[in-house]
This record gives sequence, C-alpha cells and structure tokens, in this order.
Amino acid sequence: MNRWVLLEHKILGGKLSDIHYDFLVEDQLDCFTWKFFEIPLLNKGFFKVGKQPNHRLVWLSRVEYQLSNNRGLIKRIDHGTYSHIYHNQDSQELKIMLNGKLLKGLLIIKGNFCQLTKNN
Repeated sequence: MNRWVLLEHKILGGKLSDIHYDFLVEDQLDCFTWKFFEIPLLNKGFFKVGKQPNHRLVWLSRVEYQLSNNRGLIKRIDHGTYSHIYHNQDSQELKIMLNGKLLKGLLIIKGNFCQLTKNN
C-alpha cells in the first residue's frame, strides 16, 4: 500500500535521554527501516543515517507506544504515502517521493546518508 512513518524514539536513562528517529517504509511483508539522527529538512544536504533490521508492519499505524524492557518511548512525528522511484538493496540506495505533512519531496538514501529535496 506504499505507506511510511517517521517515529521519534526516546530512550530515557537517568537525567539523560537519547533521541533518534526511526524511518520505516512499507514493503510487502514488513518495513525497510533506517535510524535517522535528525529530522530531514528540505534541501539541507545529506546527513548520516543507519540501516536497521526490518520492522513489523504494525509500526506504521502506532501513534505512541511504550516499549518493553526500558527500551524507550515511540511517538509518531509524520506519516503518509510514497511513490516508489528506485530501490537497490545491494547498494543500499533508495529514492522515493514522500507525501506527508512534515516530510514532502524526494527522499534519497545512499548507504549511510540521506537527503530530502524538493519535488521537481
């Protein structure tokens, strides 16, 4: 169905908190998943990301969720649909057109880097 979601993942530990963002893209049986260290801003250049193991489809519909074993809190930041443009798992390259409220435009992931550009 071509859905995606951006989840804030907050891990609390004492007085410090670790925050990153999980970006999930629906595939047929699960979701391709990347860890973003910042929210993509339109035309702000490439930033570092990390490929993660695929996640279950249920994460596409969760708005807020407390993870078990003190692994943190998940909160949906944005979601929407996408148009598939290009995906090569071997080279870890993905290009999709996002249609969300916050993230709108062409998202490019190349290995460990990501960029959001305007839809031309």
